[in-house]
Amino acid sequence: QSWHTTDQFENLDKHSQWGIDFLERYAKFVKERLEIEQTYAKQLRSLVKKYCPKRSKDDEPRFTSCLSFYSILNELNDYSGQREVVAEEMGHKVYGELMRYSQDLKAERKHVTQQRVSFSVWILQSKKKFERECKEAEKSQLIYERLDNDINATKSEVEKAKSQLYLRQHMAEESKNEYAAQLQNFNSEQWKHFNVAIPQIFKNLQDMDERRTVKLGEMYRSFAEVERRVIPIISKCLEGMVTAAKNVDEHRDSGIVVESFKSGFEPPGDFPFEDFSQNIQRTGSDGAIGTPKTEGGKADPKHAVGRTKNKLWLFGKKPKAPTLEDLSHLPPEQRRKKLQQRIDELNKELQKEMDQRDALNKMKDVYEKNPQMGDPGSLQPKISETICNMEKLRSEIHKNESWLAEVEGKHGSRSERRSSADVNHHAPHGRESPEGSYTDDHSQEHRSPPQPDPHEFDDEFDDDDPLPAIGHCKALYSFDGSNEGTLVMKENEVLYVIEEDKGDGWTRVRKQGGEEGYIPTSYVEITLEKNSKGAVTYI
Repeated sequence: QSWHTTDQFENLDKHSQWGIDFLERYAKFVKERLEIEQTYAKQLRSLVKKYCPKRSKDDEPRFTSCLSFYSILNELNDYSGQREVVAEEMGHKVYGELMRYSQDLKAERKHVTQQRVSFSVWILQSKKKFERECKEAEKSQLIYERLDNDINATKSEVEKAKSQLYLRQHMAEESKNEYAAQLQNFNSEQWKHFNVAIPQIFKNLQDMDERRTVKLGEMYRSFAEVERRVIPIISKCLEGMVTAAKNVDEHRDSGIVVESFKSGFEPPGDFPFEDFSQNIQRTGSDGAIGTPKTEGGKADPKHAVGRTKNKLWLFGKKPKAPTLEDLSHLPPEQRRKKLQQRIDELNKELQKEMDQRDALNKMKDVYEKNPQMGDPGSLQPKISETICNMEKLRSEIHKNESWLAEVEGKHGSRSERRSSADVNHHAPHGRESPEGSYTDDHSQEHRSPPQPDPHEFDDEFDDDDPLPAIGHCKALYSFDGSNEGTLVMKENEVLYVIEEDKGDGWTRVRKQGGEEGYIPTSYVEITLEKNSKGAVTYI
């Protein structure tokens, strides 16, 4: 329906202004909405950053529950990116477009409303002039008739009144013609105004308002389309979160725990019964029990202080654990994995050095064929350095591979020895070397040799009367004996056992040359004499 059927211009003018105001109000709504999206996306990114792991990838846990959580964080980060896309699209395609269109509507409305013109002033002036001239002509006619009928009036007075009448009549006729012409022109303009101009103004206002309405509909649709375009990506993010949740595997996590903490040690065997009553004398001479002996290797109590001092001097420093370069402080399974990982990394570095050497050699060949491109001799120091690095890396790889072969081979041989010992009914104490065997006390390698008991007066440190051997042992590993009170030994060396391990992980031995000291029990295979107290074999 067309607006020109109504004549309420003021109301239509107010309606067009209201339409522009409503458009700007919707633009303000869109602006506040995109600010909410921006804030939401920013807070999501801060949340993801807060809970993302700050460690390197090598230190990150491999549990499926942790990996799934990190995947969820990545998907949430992508989701926040889509919220930022929504805010950006709303700002550019909706809010920005609305503000530009609002300015265009204001300028168009101002131009349309200025086309209304008033014609009432023209016709009013000509009409008043015609009316005034007619009244003057009537007045002159009355004067002329009065003088013409008056016998006392002179002829000149009558002629003068007559000429004045003619003049006024002529002026009235001219005013009449002017008024008639202006009235005709006015009516024509008025017809054009109300039948052409005003309908056109109303039509322009109507078109402007309808275009505003259509634009609002398009902006509503664009507002929704911005959300719809990101829905597929958001759906993929949510599907990724669901997939990450499905990837949580409790059995795999349990397996990772086993792989991470599996030591490779074998469980200890049963402890044997040790009969300490074999050496008890049950004769009448037992009355001498408690009297210190001066023969048979027993020392006088008066030397106890000196022996105690010797004992404290021997173990004043705590023995250090074996060097960590070969990772012997780790359980065998963990040691094997670490060594293999180290070998892989060294191989990668070696490959890089080899690629660099090949590249330098190619460049050298190019320089030799084209001397203008460079000096071939300038590359020789770099090539030599690369070759030196390759030799170092090969040496490191060989050293680590030997350690790896050692831990794998010795772990297998110790398993065979343990099986053999079980068949022969030996009761193992469950101690082996740190390279791959079980030990009752995992802190053995960091413990000091045994401390003396100040109330125990024996002759085990009597320099004048050495202790008798109670068995022998064979070294499974080399020991540097760098600490006070310890003894250096080589692999496969046979030593005499003069004091058993008292549970602290150290055994006192004597070499063929008479040198005495302590060694780690897990480093040797011990065989005690059958008549010795608590005879047992340590593997």
